[in-house]
Amino acid sequence: MSARRACAVIGADRTSIRYRSRRPDDHDLRERLRELALERRRFGYRRLHVLLRREGHVVNRKKTQRLYREEGLSVRKRRGRKKATGTRAPLLTVAAPNARWSVDFVHDQFAQGRRFRIFNVIDDVTKECLAAVVDTSISGRRVAREMTALIARRGKPGLIVSDHGTEFTSNAMLAWSEETGVPWHFIAPGKPMQNGICEAFNSKMRDELLNETLFFGLDHAREVVARWVAEYNATRPHSALGYQTPAAYATQLTAMGDRLDGMETFRQSPIAPSAQAGKSHPPAPVSVG
Repeated sequence: MSARRACAVIGADRTSIRYRSRRPDDHDLRERLRELALERRRFGYRRLHVLLRREGHVVNRKKTQRLYREEGLSVRKRRGRKKATGTRAPLLTVAAPNARWSVDFVHDQFAQGRRFRIFNVIDDVTKECLAAVVDTSISGRRVAREMTALIARRGKPGLIVSDHGTEFTSNAMLAWSEETGVPWHFIAPGKPMQNGICEAFNSKMRDELLNETLFFGLDHAREVVARWVAEYNATRPHSALGYQTPAAYATQLTAMGDRLDGMETFRQSPIAPSAQAGKSHPPAPVSVG
């Protein structure tokens, strides 16, 4: 049977039978997509599409999804407890204000039972609480707006550290980090001690404020939290700063000026280094007499 008669029998158009795809191979785009997927192993095609658009690859989202599937880059869902992937090294920070910020959320509830959240931003060097945003719902876009306003008042940080919360890994925050040029570091999954400075601040806030106060509404919570933060920065002595207040310590660092450039970077690690296997340190001898 000829192709003409076969198409007439099945009711198909001859042009569709003779069609040959002229779709380009997109070799360079596939290579870059594989490189980005290797760098960010837990990113799906949507976030990789944002990165491609930032680099000037103006492609349709559906095309990125098709290439993503054809290259076999789909991210598998992890089962059980999250574990760190790759090698993690302690962060080195210069002893100067705005060298590194830490961000995290704290949860509590009003007297009537409705829950609310507090978005905290901490300067890891001066231990100041730079922002404490109180609201019933804080999305990734809201976090981006608050960080933009904070940078306008305080200045741009050298690095921001956070966990893998959905607000911090959203497309809005990814786009914000690319636009502002502020590097963002995610701690290892299941390792909150790597963000120990902000976790310690959250513990103080819960122990000294949240567990001691009954909140009757959003306005009341914002007023009480703002008053406590002001007292924390300007009045409360901090043991890690030699019992200075964070504001006084920040003023001292700022007054030192250029002398900070010659100081050695310090390593902020909440975990003591483990001893090597099979080695021990003998006790020092005590002199008699």
